[in-house]
Amino acid sequence: MQNNSTTETFGCPLSEKSSIEEIRERFDHDVERFSQLETGQQAIMDAPLVLELLAQSAARRLQPGSTLLDLGCGAGNFTLRILQEISPLQCHLVDLSRPMLERARTRIQTTGVTSVTCHQTDMRQLDFPSHSFDCIVAGAVLHHLRDEADWMNVFARLQDWLKPGGRLYVADFTIFDADDVQELMWNRFGKHLETLGGAAYRQKVFAYVHKEDSPRSLPFQFELLRRSGFKEYDVLHRNGLNVCYFGTK
Repeated sequence: MQNNSTTETFGCPLSEKSSIEEIRERFDHDVERFSQLETGQQAIMDAPLVLELLAQSAARRLQPGSTLLDLGCGAGNFTLRILQEISPLQCHLVDLSRPMLERARTRIQTTGVTSVTCHQTDMRQLDFPSHSFDCIVAGAVLHHLRDEADWMNVFARLQDWLKPGGRLYVADFTIFDADDVQELMWNRFGKHLETLGGAAYRQKVFAYVHKEDSPRSLPFQFELLRRSGFKEYDVLHRNGLNVCYFGTK
């Protein structure tokens, strides 16, 4: 399995990356940016399309009353978009940030869904019984994992928590293993950020990506799916560094 970025990502050693508490504090003060269902998280390229494709794909596998786990739920956009396709669901929301969770809970309950359970914790600290969920969504959260053991442990647990035939959906920020392609896509990502807020916004996002994030390539993650026992996996959408994929148990 290719293994770049295990000790260093974007020039910042993993030992110097942001702590869980530092990440939580930043997201505590960024709730409004994550509360736009129509646009999604705009820093993610094609965010509205990713929301649509993930939600419509998930809805084809779910029934009213199915169980959904939303990891790194933020203000609840992914769960809300899925609920537009299929409802009601038993929703479990996970996030480091209490303000994010409270915003997500409020938004979801306004749809009429009453089964909403919130877990304020790091995803690595979660503990659910085997076969708990019909669907797990991980939106822009896995890139906060650190070393290879961290990634392997989380993927194994996600597979265990899914019911047979259940689906994992991941929408996230990734890297390319080929340095020349990574440089190309990184520059393209920077130009996308400039269209949203100019050079200052690009530098702001680049700064916290370097400090907070430890993304891995799509081949790396697909290999983890295979090792963890997922029987099939494929890409729903990709645009540069942003990818959306699924894995079926």
